[in-house]
Amino acid sequence: MNTSFINEIGLTHYLVLAAILFVIGMAGVLLRRNVIVLLMSIELMLNSVNLTFVAFSKYLGNLDGHIMVFFVMTIAAAEAAVGLALAVSIFKRFNEVNIRFFEHLKG
Repeated sequence: MNTSFINEIGLTHYLVLAAILFVIGMAGVLLRRNVIVLLMSIELMLNSVNLTFVAFSKYLGNLDGHIMVFFVMTIAAAEAAVGLALAVSIFKRFNEVNIRFFEHLKG
């Protein structure tokens, strides 16, 4: 097996991939109205940030980026739990999951 291709992947490749993922996620947040798609787009943006942390951590040779990824993953899990709870609440009341129904919720 030729491993020289693996050694040619550098920091720039990781950062370009992370930027592409972030732009796709940002486009999903800005252009879509469905709450589920909105949550998936936010998760995609958070994963692109994780990729950037890991890439810089590997490039600099320390574990700070890897540790930061665990914190971002914790925030992403909490965001997904709260977002899905709100989506279920919206669906039970309006029988549709659309972002414009969030303004009708009252505490």
